[in-house]
Amino acid sequence: MPLVSMPTYKDLLWPTLKVLEDKGGSASNEELSECVAKFLELPDNILEALHNDGPLSEVDYRAAWARTHLKMIGAVDNSERGVWTITDAGRRIVSAEEVRQKVQDKRAERRKAKKQRQFSSDDEDVEVEIGWEEKLLTILRGLDPSKFERLCQRLMRESGFTKVEVTGRSGDGGIDCAGVLRVNLLSFRIRFQSKRYSGSVGAAEIRNFQGALQGRADKGLFITTGRFTKDAEREAVRDGAIAIDLIDGAELCRLLKNLKLGVRTETVEEAHVQSEFFEAI
Repeated sequence: MPLVSMPTYKDLLWPTLKVLEDKGGSASNEELSECVAKFLELPDNILEALHNDGPLSEVDYRAAWARTHLKMIGAVDNSERGVWTITDAGRRIVSAEEVRQKVQDKRAERRKAKKQRQFSSDDEDVEVEIGWEEKLLTILRGLDPSKFERLCQRLMRESGFTKVEVTGRSGDGGIDCAGVLRVNLLSFRIRFQSKRYSGSVGAAEIRNFQGALQGRADKGLFITTGRFTKDAEREAVRDGAIAIDLIDGAELCRLLKNLKLGVRTETVEEAHVQSEFFEAI
């Protein structure tokens, strides 16, 4: 039966495990988001509700809590590339009630072990995972148009595009660019639209962009610091129209991170003494 209200992170624990199992044991954040929404039959109005000003929807934000808690009980793991995998311990969980109980028991155990830290706020559990994205988007939305324009040009060039040029007007809070992407022996004319939104981009804006692409590009790319509505996502792949790839605020943050543009990652080195080594001497 579909949910008609905003799911809690506890509601998302079991669906996350089931989706990982159904996807062959691993899935990206994007795949998890799409498949968990289908699993729970979440309506568009719930899926499109933003957490604060984004970059995540409230559902995705709570899904991050769920993944954090599943990792805490050893049911899932994740790579640096954001791919989540189900573990043997996760496969042995057979019901929603069981996974909820395991999370509850582990949280109680951690509260007892570290009384000086309160675990009453679930936000703390996902601060590391998404806190940097919110900080980055605040900076991006505060850039003046000329700096945002230069950033988008740099992003395109670092991603492999050539002949990148701005075709729209500067100073309007968004930019329109064109570039060429070469894949092996083939070249594609790509036109980009970038908008610094804190809300959602709707289907009408995608349709307007599609109209501008006719006869001028092989494909479109729409980048926003906000999100896209479900209608916008459907419009972007509508039959008979030039296909448009969509990059929302969360994906934009990941692109900048992967390209090391304004985001630095650090690996913390930990030393573990192996007592068995000395015993074997």
